[in-house]
Amino acid sequence: MGKGRYSIVFNSLTGNTKKLADTIYAVLPKENCDYFGAPKEGGLYSEMLYIGFWTDKGNADKSTLTLLSTLKGKKIFLFGTAGFGGSDAYFQKILDHVKRSIDSSNSVVGEYMCQGKMPPSVRERYMKMKAQPEHPESIDALIENFDRALSHPDGNDLERLRKVIV
Repeated sequence: MGKGRYSIVFNSLTGNTKKLADTIYAVLPKENCDYFGAPKEGGLYSEMLYIGFWTDKGNADKSTLTLLSTLKGKKIFLFGTAGFGGSDAYFQKILDHVKRSIDSSNSVVGEYMCQGKMPPSVRERYMKMKAQPEHPESIDALIENFDRALSHPDGNDLERLRKVIV
């Protein structure tokens, strides 16, 4: 996939998506990289763009969606992380939402998502909810998901991404 010029553009709120971006950068030829970093105004001249995002309410973060809506005639590889889920069906639903922001002149040539750790404030909020007499029935499952996500993206997640890129 990565034989020509490319850019890796990503947003990473907690460092999870940056781990994915670093993995992509490590796999591709460094001399062909035009840009590596957060979205910026103009300057994305590479035909091939690796675009990473963190998940916000079932979609990419707002900055990434704005970037995607401005692109024309590019090859795009989408990659992202989500604190919830862990199922391919959930990740596909997010990717499908993200793709709605991409102009039809672009082509999505690949995609990858995995779970990512969440900030401690999320667990604290869950624990406060659980302490309430009328807490959601799903609160224990939410806490378990938070704890499971703490190790992600892990070595297996990054290895799967490497295989997708090469």
